[in-house]
Amino acid sequence: MRYKVDHDYHIHSQISLCSNDPEQTTERILRYAEENGLKRICLTDHFWDDNAPGMPDLFRDREYDPNAPREKIPDRGLSTARWYRIQNYAHISRALPLPKSDKVNFMFGAETELQYDLKLGVTREMIDRLDFVIIPTTHLHMGGLTMTAEQMASAEGRAGAWITRLEGVLDKDLPFGKIGIAHLACSLVAPSPEDRIKVMQLLNTEDLERVFAKAARVGVGIELNMFDMLNAIEGETEILLRPFRIAKAQGCKFYLGSDAHKPCEFSRTREIFERAVELLDLSESDKFHISK
Repeated sequence: MRYKVDHDYHIHSQISLCSNDPEQTTERILRYAEENGLKRICLTDHFWDDNAPGMPDLFRDREYDPNAPREKIPDRGLSTARWYRIQNYAHISRALPLPKSDKVNFMFGAETELQYDLKLGVTREMIDRLDFVIIPTTHLHMGGLTMTAEQMASAEGRAGAWITRLEGVLDKDLPFGKIGIAHLACSLVAPSPEDRIKVMQLLNTEDLERVFAKAARVGVGIELNMFDMLNAIEGETEILLRPFRIAKAQGCKFYLGSDAHKPCEFSRTREIFERAVELLDLSESDKFHISK
Protein backbone atom coordinates (compact mmCIF):
# COMPACT_ATOMS: atom_id res chain seq x y z
CA MET A 1 0.00 0.00 0.00
CA ARG A 2 1.26 3.48 -0.90
CA TYR A 3 2.59 5.58 1.96
CA LYS A 4 -0.29 7.68 3.32
CA VAL A 5 0.29 11.36 4.02
CA ASP A 6 -1.49 11.36 7.37
CA HIS A 7 0.88 13.07 9.81
CA ASP A 8 3.33 15.93 10.35
CA TYR A 9 5.83 15.49 13.18
CA HIS A 10 7.87 18.70 12.77
CA ILE A 11 5.94 21.92 13.36
CA HIS A 12 6.96 25.13 15.11
CA SER A 13 4.64 27.57 16.84
CA GLN A 14 5.13 31.22 17.72
CA ILE A 15 6.95 29.92 20.81
CA SER A 16 10.05 29.21 18.67
CA LEU A 17 12.00 32.45 18.50
CA CYS A 18 12.71 31.91 14.80
CA SER A 19 8.95 31.97 14.21
CA ASN A 20 7.75 34.76 16.46
CA ASP A 21 4.64 34.89 14.26
CA PRO A 22 1.55 35.70 16.33
CA GLU A 23 -0.62 33.85 13.78
CA GLN A 24 1.30 30.58 14.26
CA THR A 25 -0.79 29.45 17.20
CA THR A 26 -1.51 25.89 18.27
CA GLU A 27 -5.15 26.44 17.25
CA ARG A 28 -4.01 27.42 13.74
CA ILE A 29 -1.72 24.39 13.58
CA LEU A 30 -4.57 22.09 14.55
CA ARG A 31 -6.78 23.64 11.88
CA TYR A 32 -4.04 22.96 9.30
CA ALA A 33 -4.08 19.30 10.31
CA GLU A 34 -7.86 19.02 10.10
CA GLU A 35 -8.00 20.76 6.70
CA ASN A 36 -5.37 18.39 5.28
CA GLY A 37 -6.73 15.15 6.69
CA LEU A 38 -3.81 14.56 9.05
CA LYS A 39 -4.43 12.15 11.89
CA ARG A 40 -1.28 12.81 13.95
CA ILE A 41 0.77 15.98 14.40
CA CYS A 42 3.49 17.02 16.82
CA LEU A 43 4.54 20.42 18.09
CA THR A 44 8.34 20.63 18.02
CA ASP A 45 9.50 24.06 19.10
CA HIS A 46 13.23 24.67 19.51
CA PHE A 47 14.39 23.56 22.94
CA TRP A 48 17.42 23.36 25.18
CA ASP A 49 17.07 21.51 28.47
CA ASP A 50 18.39 23.49 31.47
CA ASN A 51 19.66 20.20 32.91
CA ALA A 52 21.52 19.04 29.82
CA PRO A 53 25.26 18.55 30.40
CA GLY A 54 27.68 20.76 28.52
CA MET A 55 25.46 23.82 28.10
CA PRO A 56 27.77 26.81 27.48
CA ASP A 57 28.14 28.87 30.65
CA LEU A 58 28.62 32.18 28.87
CA PHE A 59 25.00 33.21 29.29
CA ARG A 60 24.07 31.70 32.65
CA ASP A 61 23.40 35.20 33.98
CA ARG A 62 21.02 36.13 31.22
CA GLU A 63 18.51 38.88 31.79
CA TYR A 64 15.43 36.89 30.90
CA ASP A 65 12.27 36.14 32.81
CA PRO A 66 10.55 32.99 31.46
CA ASN A 67 7.27 34.31 32.84
CA ALA A 68 7.52 37.64 31.00
CA PRO A 69 4.75 38.56 28.54
CA ARG A 70 5.27 36.94 25.15
CA GLU A 71 5.87 40.26 23.34
CA LYS A 72 8.80 41.08 25.65
CA ILE A 73 10.81 37.99 24.75
CA PRO A 74 13.81 39.02 22.61
CA ASP A 75 14.23 37.31 19.26
CA ARG A 76 16.82 39.34 17.38
CA GLY A 77 20.50 40.03 17.94
CA LEU A 78 20.98 37.11 20.32
CA SER A 79 24.05 34.91 20.31
CA THR A 80 23.35 31.30 19.34
CA ALA A 81 24.01 30.06 22.88
CA ARG A 82 21.70 32.59 24.49
CA TRP A 83 19.07 32.03 21.79
CA TYR A 84 18.90 28.38 22.83
CA ARG A 85 19.23 29.09 26.52
CA ILE A 86 16.02 31.13 26.43
CA GLN A 87 14.08 28.28 24.87
CA ASN A 88 13.99 26.05 27.93
CA TYR A 89 11.11 23.95 29.20
CA ALA A 90 9.50 26.90 30.99
CA HIS A 91 9.41 28.61 27.62
CA ILE A 92 8.17 25.83 25.32
CA SER A 93 5.58 24.56 27.81
CA ARG A 94 3.73 27.86 27.42
CA ALA A 95 2.12 26.16 24.41
CA LEU A 96 0.33 23.78 26.77
CA PRO A 97 -2.39 22.66 27.04
CA LEU A 98 -2.66 21.77 23.36
CA PRO A 99 -6.08 22.15 21.74
CA LYS A 100 -7.99 18.91 21.24
CA SER A 101 -9.77 17.39 18.27
CA ASP A 102 -11.70 14.17 17.69
CA LYS A 103 -9.92 13.89 14.32
CA VAL A 104 -6.29 14.67 15.23
CA ASN A 105 -3.88 13.34 17.84
CA PHE A 106 -1.90 16.49 18.77
CA MET A 107 1.38 15.55 20.50
CA PHE A 108 3.89 17.68 22.41
CA GLY A 109 7.52 17.29 21.45
CA ALA A 110 10.58 19.44 20.81
CA GLU A 111 13.50 20.03 18.47
CA THR A 112 16.69 20.03 20.51
CA GLU A 113 20.31 20.56 19.44
CA LEU A 114 23.53 18.59 19.01
CA GLN A 115 26.77 20.29 20.01
CA TYR A 116 30.04 19.96 18.08
CA ASP A 117 31.27 17.49 20.72
CA LEU A 118 28.11 15.39 20.18
CA LYS A 119 26.50 16.32 23.48
CA LEU A 120 22.72 16.65 23.28
CA GLY A 121 20.78 19.67 24.48
CA VAL A 122 18.25 17.41 26.20
CA THR A 123 18.43 14.91 29.05
CA ARG A 124 17.09 11.38 28.97
CA GLU A 125 14.61 12.33 31.69
CA MET A 126 13.20 15.08 29.50
CA ILE A 127 13.02 12.80 26.46
CA ASP A 128 10.89 10.46 28.55
CA ARG A 129 8.49 13.34 29.33
CA LEU A 130 8.06 14.42 25.72
CA ASP A 131 6.07 12.60 23.05
CA PHE A 132 8.74 13.02 20.37
CA VAL A 133 12.20 14.57 20.13
CA ILE A 134 13.80 15.81 16.92
CA ILE A 135 17.60 15.90 16.71
CA PRO A 136 18.95 18.11 13.90
CA THR A 137 22.34 16.74 12.89
CA THR A 138 22.58 19.15 9.94
CA HIS A 139 22.61 22.49 11.75
CA LEU A 140 26.07 23.07 10.30
CA HIS A 141 25.87 26.87 10.49
CA MET A 142 26.48 27.52 14.18
CA GLY A 143 30.21 27.86 14.73
CA GLY A 144 31.29 27.25 18.29
CA LEU A 145 28.12 25.42 19.24
CA THR A 146 27.40 22.76 16.62
CA MET A 147 30.56 23.00 14.48
CA THR A 148 34.24 23.73 14.97
CA ALA A 149 35.96 26.31 12.81
CA GLU A 150 37.93 23.53 11.12
CA GLN A 151 34.79 21.63 10.19
CA MET A 152 33.14 24.75 8.79
CA ALA A 153 36.14 25.78 6.68
CA SER A 154 35.54 23.47 3.72
CA ALA A 155 32.95 21.33 1.96
CA GLU A 156 35.02 18.29 2.91
CA GLY A 157 34.89 19.30 6.57
CA ARG A 158 31.14 19.78 6.41
CA ALA A 159 30.62 16.42 4.68
CA GLY A 160 32.70 14.75 7.37
CA ALA A 161 30.64 16.46 10.08
CA TRP A 162 27.41 15.36 8.33
CA ILE A 163 28.42 11.72 8.80
CA THR A 164 30.10 12.10 12.21
CA ARG A 165 27.18 13.93 13.78
CA LEU A 166 24.57 11.48 12.50
CA GLU A 167 26.59 8.46 13.57
CA GLY A 168 27.29 10.08 16.94
CA VAL A 169 23.56 10.28 17.66
CA LEU A 170 22.99 6.68 16.57
CA ASP A 171 25.71 5.48 18.95
CA LYS A 172 23.91 6.95 21.96
CA ASP A 173 21.67 5.07 24.36
CA LEU A 174 18.35 6.68 23.42
CA PRO A 175 14.72 5.56 23.10
CA PHE A 176 14.91 5.73 19.30
CA GLY A 177 11.24 4.86 18.88
CA LYS A 178 10.49 8.47 19.81
CA ILE A 179 13.51 10.12 18.14
CA GLY A 180 13.60 11.71 14.68
CA ILE A 181 16.60 12.88 12.65
CA ALA A 182 15.69 16.18 10.99
CA HIS A 183 16.23 17.67 7.51
CA LEU A 184 19.28 15.74 6.28
CA ALA A 185 19.47 17.70 3.01
CA CYS A 186 18.57 21.15 4.31
CA SER A 187 20.08 24.46 3.25
CA LEU A 188 21.88 24.81 6.60
CA VAL A 189 24.38 22.17 5.47
CA ALA A 190 26.36 24.92 3.69
CA PRO A 191 26.37 28.70 3.20
CA SER A 192 25.08 28.65 -0.39
CA PRO A 193 22.95 26.35 -2.61
CA GLU A 194 26.01 25.51 -4.69
CA ASP A 195 28.03 24.62 -1.59
CA ARG A 196 25.19 22.48 -0.28
CA ILE A 197 25.20 20.42 -3.46
CA LYS A 198 28.96 20.00 -3.22
CA VAL A 199 28.69 18.78 0.37
CA MET A 200 25.96 16.30 -0.55
CA GLN A 201 28.04 15.01 -3.46
CA LEU A 202 31.01 14.48 -1.15
CA LEU A 203 29.06 12.11 1.11
CA ASN A 204 30.69 8.72 0.62
CA THR A 205 28.29 5.95 -0.39
CA GLU A 206 29.93 3.41 1.94
CA ASP A 207 29.63 5.84 4.86
CA LEU A 208 25.97 6.46 4.05
CA GLU A 209 25.26 2.74 3.84
CA ARG A 210 26.98 2.16 7.18
CA VAL A 211 25.20 4.91 9.12
CA PHE A 212 21.78 4.20 7.64
CA ALA A 213 22.16 0.47 8.33
CA LYS A 214 22.79 1.49 11.94
CA ALA A 215 19.80 3.85 11.85
CA ALA A 216 17.60 1.01 10.68
CA ARG A 217 18.88 -1.28 13.45
CA VAL A 218 18.19 1.18 16.26
CA GLY A 219 14.80 2.17 14.82
CA VAL A 220 15.20 5.96 14.61
CA GLY A 221 12.90 7.96 12.34
CA ILE A 222 14.36 9.66 9.25
CA GLU A 223 12.61 12.90 8.40
CA LEU A 224 11.32 13.85 4.96
CA ASN A 225 11.41 17.62 5.45
CA MET A 226 9.31 19.91 3.28
CA PHE A 227 12.18 22.33 2.74
CA ASP A 228 14.88 19.81 1.83
CA MET A 229 14.18 20.07 -1.89
CA LEU A 230 12.52 23.47 -2.23
CA ASN A 231 15.73 25.34 -3.03
CA ALA A 232 17.17 22.80 -5.48
CA ILE A 233 17.85 24.05 -8.98
CA GLU A 234 17.16 22.03 -12.11
CA GLY A 235 18.95 18.69 -12.17
CA GLU A 236 19.93 18.61 -8.49
CA THR A 237 16.96 16.81 -6.95
CA GLU A 238 18.58 13.39 -7.34
CA ILE A 239 21.72 14.58 -5.55
CA LEU A 240 19.60 15.60 -2.56
CA LEU A 241 17.53 12.40 -2.71
CA ARG A 242 20.55 10.05 -2.75
CA PRO A 243 20.89 9.76 1.06
CA PHE A 244 17.19 8.98 1.37
CA ARG A 245 17.34 6.34 -1.34
CA ILE A 246 20.27 4.71 0.45
CA ALA A 247 18.41 4.96 3.77
CA LYS A 248 15.42 3.22 2.24
CA ALA A 249 17.62 0.47 0.80
CA GLN A 250 19.09 -0.09 4.27
CA GLY A 251 15.62 -0.48 5.80
CA CYS A 252 15.12 2.90 7.46
CA LYS A 253 11.66 4.20 8.33
CA PHE A 254 10.50 7.69 7.37
CA TYR A 255 8.22 10.34 8.83
CA LEU A 256 6.99 13.63 7.35
CA GLY A 257 7.89 17.04 8.75
CA SER A 258 6.79 20.38 7.35
CA ASP A 259 9.13 22.35 9.65
CA ALA A 260 6.56 25.13 9.24
CA HIS A 261 7.20 28.31 11.21
CA LYS A 262 4.28 30.41 9.89
CA PRO A 263 0.79 29.71 8.51
CA CYS A 264 1.64 30.59 4.90
CA GLU A 265 4.04 27.64 4.80
CA PHE A 266 1.16 25.19 5.23
CA SER A 267 -0.16 25.93 1.73
CA ARG A 268 2.23 23.59 -0.11
CA THR A 269 2.87 21.03 2.61
CA ARG A 270 0.68 18.22 1.32
CA GLU A 271 1.78 18.73 -2.29
CA ILE A 272 5.46 18.43 -1.33
CA PHE A 273 4.85 15.45 0.95
CA GLU A 274 3.03 13.62 -1.85
CA ARG A 275 5.89 14.40 -4.24
CA ALA A 276 8.45 12.99 -1.80
CA VAL A 277 6.42 9.81 -1.40
CA GLU A 278 6.23 9.44 -5.17
CA LEU A 279 9.91 10.17 -5.84
CA LEU A 280 11.06 7.69 -3.20
CA ASP A 281 8.34 5.15 -4.06
CA LEU A 282 7.39 4.75 -0.42
CA SER A 283 4.85 2.30 0.95
CA GLU A 284 3.19 2.08 4.34
CA SER A 285 5.86 -0.42 5.37
CA ASP A 286 8.41 2.41 5.08
CA LYS A 287 6.58 4.58 7.64
CA PHE A 288 8.04 5.46 11.03
CA HIS A 289 5.60 5.23 13.92
CA ILE A 290 6.32 7.03 17.20
CA SER A 291 6.53 4.60 20.09
CA LYS A 292 7.39 5.00 23.76
